[in-house]
Amino acid sequence: MPRGARRSGTMPAMAAEAPVPIAEELLSRLAGSPDIYPQRLDLAAQRVLLVQLDLAAYRAASFLDDRILGPATKGAWVTAAQANEASNRIARSRPLHFIFHTGHVGSTLVSRLLDENGSSLSLREPLPLRTLAEAHDVLEQPDSLLSRSQFDQYLALFLRLWGRGYPMTDAVVVKATSSAGRLATPLLTRSEGSRAIYMSLRPEPYLATLLAGQNSPADLRGHAPERIRRLRSRVSAPTAPLYTMSLGELAAMSWLAETSTRREALARFRARLIAVDFDDFLADVAAGVRLILDHFGLACDTRYLADIGHSPVLTRYSKAPEYAYTPDFRAQVLRDSRLHNSAEIRRGMDWLERQGRESAEIAAIVSAT
Repeated sequence: MPRGARRSGTMPAMAAEAPVPIAEELLSRLAGSPDIYPQRLDLAAQRVLLVQLDLAAYRAASFLDDRILGPATKGAWVTAAQANEASNRIARSRPLHFIFHTGHVGSTLVSRLLDENGSSLSLREPLPLRTLAEAHDVLEQPDSLLSRSQFDQYLALFLRLWGRGYPMTDAVVVKATSSAGRLATPLLTRSEGSRAIYMSLRPEPYLATLLAGQNSPADLRGHAPERIRRLRSRVSAPTAPLYTMSLGELAAMSWLAETSTRREALARFRARLIAVDFDDFLADVAAGVRLILDHFGLACDTRYLADIGHSPVLTRYSKAPEYAYTPDFRAQVLRDSRLHNSAEIRRGMDWLERQGRESAEIAAIVSAT
């Protein structure tokens, strides 16, 4: 299954070396248009990378991380204080909504389908959101670079910047990374007018999906430390060390960690956050899209809904549209995974069953899906 390129961890040299006049120009335009995009947040240096984009670039981007940068990208670093001052001049903010998800559950597909309505601006996986999630993890710890009030100031800054739109934009919809779902509570608390959906899958199809990818071992192991820390912060039951877990058990732990985060957010924001199961969504795409649009307060016409089930978006892999990928092909991928990964899927499901027997908290999470 195609999963897209790995994220780069390097600072783009072209932006770091930008002359001062470019920074001044981008700052002067920041409040007036989303064409100036805050692509990166550097907390150590207290600066923000501004880059020039346009609507076509937003629509094309599967990830607003370093993959949108190239030799021809116009950009410059500015201080966070400069970005904050410019953001205070924003004259009109659009309603800002969120797509949270547990990972590999169709969130990018939903974001691209919303693009076709024409009334929303989609921001897919903004990199500063991940930076803010990591910063929030260590607030009030000795290794935190930010006080809680400083974190709140950065969060408010990016909520203002993400809320800018084009003349036809009725709302902005931020599609978070799966790990940034742990920031759902601070985001929805701070942005009281925001609504959100939280996408997920039931345990068995989730395990089959995660184990189908070529990069599954690295992906599961790479995210496992943060996920198990998050899980332990939410449930009191002890878990075995990561190095003792098989891939299927790591996938099951991933499901449990992400689902516990989702459950907590849903319980806290019952009126503003709704659950969307990806399999249910695919069973009736038009009804699923209509539900989401209604929840976000976005209008849609009958022709859009009538045609959405035949959208070209449903024929491509949403994270890498150069690859063909249909719901039928996904079903075949899951059948193949269930055949070739049956032992690990069984280990993962057994792990969840054991955890549920030992912890009423975990049993409640599993039984609610």
